[in-house]
Amino acid sequence: MAVIVGSFLVGIGINAFLVPHHLIDGGVIGIALILHYFFGFQTGLSMLILSVPIFLYAWYYERPFFYSSIHGLLLTSLFMDWLSPLKRVFSISILTSSLIGGAIIGMGIGLMLRYETSSGGTDMLAKIISKSSTLDIALAIIIIDTLIISAAAFTLGMEIFLFSCVTIFIIGLITSVMKVRD
Repeated sequence: MAVIVGSFLVGIGINAFLVPHHLIDGGVIGIALILHYFFGFQTGLSMLILSVPIFLYAWYYERPFFYSSIHGLLLTSLFMDWLSPLKRVFSISILTSSLIGGAIIGMGIGLMLRYETSSGGTDMLAKIISKSSTLDIALAIIIIDTLIISAAAFTLGMEIFLFSCVTIFIIGLITSVMKVRD
């Protein structure tokens, strides 16, 4: 149930709040969003294809991560493409979109991580880094996402870059709060 709800929340956050302003998340989703904005590719399908190398690594070296994340990847990719009509639903400011979108995506990712699953991609990479170091998984996600968004900054413009950084910060913050088990 956590994978279904978490994937659904990620799909809502991406399509209803990030896509209308061309904001990006970091990681594989961020790369998939850039491909969507510049080439019109389906975001979920792009995410699925881009995640193949990480999943191959997990298959060979971190098999439990592979098994705990494959269904999250498939469902998140599916919801991201199914919910793409949401990009025409809301008409709110870029700041509000970055805050609400970040919170919804963070809740989705945090919920999945709380139950030892994820949407794969850099979430799985962050789990691998966190397992092999003392770095908190939410901080690992923020670092990876910031590196990817920084590499894409020149194509997005400074305003989109800055609001995307706000989004990533909120995602990391909410993920950190959500992943804590009682």
